[in-house]
Amino acid sequence: MVMMPELWKSLGSTMAAIMFAWAMFQQYLPQQLRRYFTKYSHQIVTFFYPYIQITFHEYATDRFKRSEIYSTIESYLISNSSKRAKRLKADAGRNTRNLVLSMDDYEQVTDEFQGVKLWWSSNKTVSRTPSFSFYPTSADKRYYKLTFHKRYRDLVTASYLNHVLEQGKAVGVKNRQRKLHTNNKSDNWHGYNKSVWSHVVFEHPSTFQTLAMDPEKKKDIMEDLINFSKSKDYYKKIGKAWKRGYLLYGPPGTGKSSMIAAMANLLDYDIYDLELTAVKNNTELRKLLIETNSKSIIVIEDIDCSLDLTGQRKNKEEKEKKEGEGSPEAVKEEEGKSKDKESKVTLSGLLNFIDGLWSACGGERLIVFTTNYVDQLDPALIRRGRMDKHIEMSYCNYEGFKVLAKNYLDLDSHPLFETIHGLLDETQITPADVAENLMPKSLVGNAKMDCLEALIRALQVTKEEARVKAEEESLTEGKETESTQLDNKDTV
Repeated sequence: MVMMPELWKSLGSTMAAIMFAWAMFQQYLPQQLRRYFTKYSHQIVTFFYPYIQITFHEYATDRFKRSEIYSTIESYLISNSSKRAKRLKADAGRNTRNLVLSMDDYEQVTDEFQGVKLWWSSNKTVSRTPSFSFYPTSADKRYYKLTFHKRYRDLVTASYLNHVLEQGKAVGVKNRQRKLHTNNKSDNWHGYNKSVWSHVVFEHPSTFQTLAMDPEKKKDIMEDLINFSKSKDYYKKIGKAWKRGYLLYGPPGTGKSSMIAAMANLLDYDIYDLELTAVKNNTELRKLLIETNSKSIIVIEDIDCSLDLTGQRKNKEEKEKKEGEGSPEAVKEEEGKSKDKESKVTLSGLLNFIDGLWSACGGERLIVFTTNYVDQLDPALIRRGRMDKHIEMSYCNYEGFKVLAKNYLDLDSHPLFETIHGLLDETQITPADVAENLMPKSLVGNAKMDCLEALIRALQVTKEEARVKAEEESLTEGKETESTQLDNKDTV
């Protein structure tokens, strides 16, 4: 029986002989023969090797831009295969809101798709690059390698890789850090790495559960939003861009901005708050649209105050009026002032922004307008098909009050609720005013009772003010009617 020391000695001698032979081969065999030997030996091995490998590099030709495919595969492996990895690396992750655990370098995990086993491995190569420092620096080139049996080539290339990319994109969107964007002035668009949008982290806490609104109305809006987010194939089938317009209208303080935040939190969308007065012309408006991402809400608040968007019809009428009333010099002066206006966005440009050819870029977008005075908007701007759903944000009713009482005071019921119910039926008060009265001024004593009593007093004052205003209007109308009758009598 061969003893262990003798076995190790024999093995060592064999390895040394192999290394010596390989060194002689590298040194004395001509380079051309070595190249042929390497080529054909690799082909022989490949012929008998039953597996196929696909490599996905972190960086392609552009070293400064990370491959989107690599990032998508990384997201897929984080949520799926990395759960079975034994060695993980932790990272805060760029633009993510959670700690990211991914496969460590030189780790391999097994994945399964339609009963077929596949292997993912995380690798890297270290290349030495010249450096001005005393010590050499190294650049790590990471890549993922997918290995599978050659009999499953068609399944992998036709189905599995698409599955990986779809799942990876979904995970990336779910884990991303959502943002609130605003457009920069066009003067700041030029220069190195200047973006048309700037952003902050979106952390607004508003949800549909906290909105002071009728429950049935909230349910209808939520179902409409969810159906839209799941209707990609349907929109493609009917030949429409995957977008939807919402018009939020109502008096100030009725929760239009909170509604937008609740929409974003429900669908997990980003928000682009578009300031039209900072856009010089229609061309810049289209560029802003192109630079928005999918799964986003494009918001134009107070659309009636942003710009004069009544189109060329009103401009033509005003010009004809000025030409009839004023001198040519005055008309030229007015035209000069009009040309000096910073923004030249027109109604036509905005309509193309909403539902023109460029609006189909990207897909899965909501376009939301808010206004306090819906009657002042051009009908072409808010017709069905552009603003698909009109949502009236009205005064606070009893159901809305109960939501606010739960939010601010953690109350589901109270003896004073009946009094408040009766006053709300007779008074028009905004949810913002109700919320202000329900906000505890102090956390000591009977704060909840004090807040409810303060709300009752505010409702009584509002009711009395409305009564006095109605009497004054009635008296004014009576005087006008009497004056008209006297004028008619004098004429006769």
